[in-house]
This record gives sequence, structure tokens and C-alpha cells, in this order.
Amino acid sequence: MQTTMLKAKLHRATVTYSELGYEGSCAIDSDILDRAGIREYEQIQIYNINNGERFTTYAIKAEAGSRIFSVNGAAARLACPGDIIIVCAYAILDQQELADYKPTLLYFNNKNEITRSSHIIPIQSA
Repeated sequence: MQTTMLKAKLHRATVTYSELGYEGSCAIDSDILDRAGIREYEQIQIYNINNGERFTTYAIKAEAGSRIFSVNGAAARLACPGDIIIVCAYAILDQQELADYKPTLLYFNNKNEITRSSHIIPIQSA
């Protein structure tokens, strides 16, 4: 049996650009991609906190250190500059891999600076 697991989460990043005429994708600062373990051309899910849109695209590299999150192509209609997004990548793991598995979680401020990282999401309480 295989299980689809959260591989990486970029939590509360701010969209810096949306390029309708560019090839569909999401350009993300290559330093951030490297830190999260997200490969260029890897499928990602984007969840827009501002408008509730959820969509699939793929990651491409933006200039290292730029803090760019650019939503491109048709998806540019689903996220505008200034919107707060969550970017997730998933991996399919077999039962043996699940025993020690932990995702990479990166948290951002409004300047797309990483404020903290973690491998666990706190337990939600009532």
C-alpha cells in the first residue's frame, strides 16, 4: 500500500506577481525551493487564503534571494499580487517510508522572509 503525504508546505507566502501571458506555472525564489525540497517542474497545489481558490500547477525557479512568488498563466486569474497563499507539494510513500517521515514546513512574513521552519503541525485544540 502507498500513502500520499504532505512533502513540503510554504505557509502564508505573499504573491508578488501574476503574469497572465507567461507559461503556466508558479515561479518561486530558488533558495526557498531548495530549502523546502521542491524541485523545479514538480507539481504543487496552491491554496489562496484571500479568495479560497485551490489549484494545481508546477514550480519553476525564480531568482535566488528575490523572495518572488509569481502565479503565471491561467492561474494568474486565481491569485493576485498581495494575496496570501499556501503552497504544498506531496509525495507518495510506501509503508516502510512512513515510519520516519516528516514534512518540511516553512512559514513566511509579509515580505516572504522565512520566519520559522518545522517538521510538525501543532495539534489543533478546541
